[in-house]
Amino acid sequence: MKRQRYVAPAREAVDPAVFARPPLADWSEYDALLRGPHWPAIDALNALRRDASMPRFAAQDHTLLGDGLHYEQRIADRGVIATRERNWHDLFNALAWLRYPAIKQALNRRQVEEVARMGPRERSRSQCAMTHFDEAGVIVRVADPSLLARWDAHDWYGLFWRERSAWQDGRIDVAVFGHALLEHALAPGKLLVGKALVVAADRAMAWESIVAALAERIASGELLRDPLELRPLPLSGIPGWHPDNGEEAFHHEAPCYQPLRAGRRYPAALWLPV
Repeated sequence: MKRQRYVAPAREAVDPAVFARPPLADWSEYDALLRGPHWPAIDALNALRRDASMPRFAAQDHTLLGDGLHYEQRIADRGVIATRERNWHDLFNALAWLRYPAIKQALNRRQVEEVARMGPRERSRSQCAMTHFDEAGVIVRVADPSLLARWDAHDWYGLFWRERSAWQDGRIDVAVFGHALLEHALAPGKLLVGKALVVAADRAMAWESIVAALAERIASGELLRDPLELRPLPLSGIPGWHPDNGEEAFHHEAPCYQPLRAGRRYPAALWLPV
């Protein structure tokens, strides 16, 4: 059966409750852009850039596209991110650029290199991995490595119900990077599944250090060389991320809990010392 394409709700139809629940609650510093009655102007996005070296946002119109450049090449050559106005997907992409500029720039450099190598019509395994992470990526910090055994086995009941406290006391936590995930979160009750890069690090390590380490390793080509590096993570199982997951029955029957495919193995977590 053909999968139905997701269509984000109209701005005025979004249920305000979605902004009070993860993952959107974790982006509350951008509430004025997300919750306001009017779509933010491109200039409002540019005003939030941390420094002038970051690419700027520009309305995607016929004039902009007239340069004939590939989306990624335009960012690399001109420092311009083509952004559709009044569009949730591109608004969340802009927010990802604002929060994670180093990772976004690392992905852009790698994508441009791959386009030059493969041409505009073919896509490498590396390009697919980077696109999957860009759209649906999550960063997971694991302070208790024993939890990875349940994840490796797709023991979702164990990971999200028996180890429910681990998600609440910081032994494992997650940050959403992918802008398509954020767009999907606009639909109340939608079952979200992320594609995870996993870092084994003490709870004392700041997220800024984790993000910087991932950006460096993505830029060098150490990470995101193949889509199989990414672990699926049913985000809707995390406490507070879905209205029904406080009930044990959810963790027995949730459609987003898929079994492990035969022969599937995951890479070890990236270990970062304090």
